[in-house]
Amino acid sequence: MSRRIIIVTAVHGPSAPFLAAAYKSLCEQELPDGWEWQWLIQEDGRTDDVRPYVPDDERVSFRQGRRGGPGVARTIALARADGAYVKVLDADDRLLPGALARDLAALEADPTIGWATSRVLDLLPDGSTAGFPGDPEPGPIERGAVLDGWKANGFLAPVHPATLFVRRDLLLALGGWMALPASEDTGLLLALGAVSRGWFSGEVGLLYRKWDGQVTGQASHVDPAERDARMAVAEARARALAASRWRYPADG
Repeated sequence: MSRRIIIVTAVHGPSAPFLAAAYKSLCEQELPDGWEWQWLIQEDGRTDDVRPYVPDDERVSFRQGRRGGPGVARTIALARADGAYVKVLDADDRLLPGALARDLAALEADPTIGWATSRVLDLLPDGSTAGFPGDPEPGPIERGAVLDGWKANGFLAPVHPATLFVRRDLLLALGGWMALPASEDTGLLLALGAVSRGWFSGEVGLLYRKWDGQVTGQASHVDPAERDARMAVAEARARALAASRWRYPADG
């Protein structure tokens, strides 16, 4: 396996103009000697809206596919992933300096850690930022803690899935992102937390952009019936995985 971090980004037309800022944040990352990143941009659909915003960089790979939502776009992009680790970067978000190096250090130091997340700040339309109350203590996140925290806090995960850094083989073993119209990243996070220990970095690793066109801001995202169904199936999957006693790593 190459010493490469695969950055996976799902994008659609309205979010494409933000790719330049995401790319700049990637270029500002410093990695240990011998490590590199590759950016896989996958359009959710086939339009002429995204390609003009894709950076001209040999480290960047762009593909299109039929529409299925961001989870499908990210999962199909894994066909091109040949690195040891996968990092999520939504098209409208920005990494902060040091984010990749911190994630990498946590997982390289401990083979029983399968995934990492970090503190997040909302990036508001006026350029200001806002934090989240209730972040966990920095350090390991034990199996089961994500699901317990999610249930106790009204289906709000204790760590942000948009910051996910994960071992590629573990991600593939779980089938990538859940086949849901939304909350597919939360569903994956719950599954990861059911089978593997995680890590939380208390340093801010991501600016999560708030804007009118983001998918999570649409009315359909908060439709009560659909939301209840998404939450039910995500929880059921995590509990089934926990009950199976399958663990990552197998001797962990």
